[in-house]
Amino acid sequence: MQIGKAAQTSGLSAKMIRHYEAIGLVRSADRRDSNYRDYSDDDVHQLSFIRRSRALGFSMDEIRSLLRLWADGNRSSREVKKLALIHIEDLNQRIKSMQDIRDTLSKLAHSCDGNNRPHCPIIDSLEGRL
Repeated sequence: MQIGKAAQTSGLSAKMIRHYEAIGLVRSADRRDSNYRDYSDDDVHQLSFIRRSRALGFSMDEIRSLLRLWADGNRSSREVKKLALIHIEDLNQRIKSMQDIRDTLSKLAHSCDGNNRPHCPIIDSLEGRL
């Protein structure tokens, strides 16, 4: 199938598919005599795997590892689980960081009168005054 159909079937944009090919995440698709890319069902299945991995927040490096493990019929599920647990810990740290940012900004917004006067604790904090 051509890239438009592969994109539609996998849930990725044609631009992302070309990007994944350019960075070597997936092999370049075979070319027809007309020079159009020609994607197999296996190619689309791999692209869908990547889309689902990205939806779970895995990085490109992690996806490379997942693809390698997926292709290895002798893989150890221990390796896959380890990768997932490391990713979960990273997500937990990012969530904590975002919660801290939200809490700080919430306190600043609460302390701002929001009136017509120029004094604003939010600006003061961004300036480094608080």
